[in-house]
Amino acid sequence: MSEVTKKRPEFRNIHITQLSNYRLPLAGLISILHRVSGALMFLLLPVILYFLDQSLISEGTFNYFRNVTSGWFAKLIVLALAWAYLHHFFAGIRHLAMDSHFGLEKQSARHTSVAVLVVSLSLTALVASKLFGVF
Repeated sequence: MSEVTKKRPEFRNIHITQLSNYRLPLAGLISILHRVSGALMFLLLPVILYFLDQSLISEGTFNYFRNVTSGWFAKLIVLALAWAYLHHFFAGIRHLAMDSHFGLEKQSARHTSVAVLVVSLSLTALVASKLFGVF
């Protein structure tokens, strides 16, 4: 009896050069952004604490840092930190829900990742409008 062997597909890890050809699902993108936002907040925490410490020394240093943060570049940094906090917070709630076995199906994972993206970006837009003087 002759056996017909069917060649099975071979799955390998992708290399860094193949990332441009790989289409990451939205849930994976949200997970990567969760890590990026956490790293951003962690790396900038000493700088933020230093600025807070210096601004509390006297009224003069507070006014100095208030003038420094009134520029557009400093406002963009504050906005990036606001996005990092908001995204990390809501993606963390999503991950906690998944640890509780909620939203593990493909469709619900997609819905929750869209919700995290929409909520974090809309609240970041609200912070941006407040920072840049819309209201």
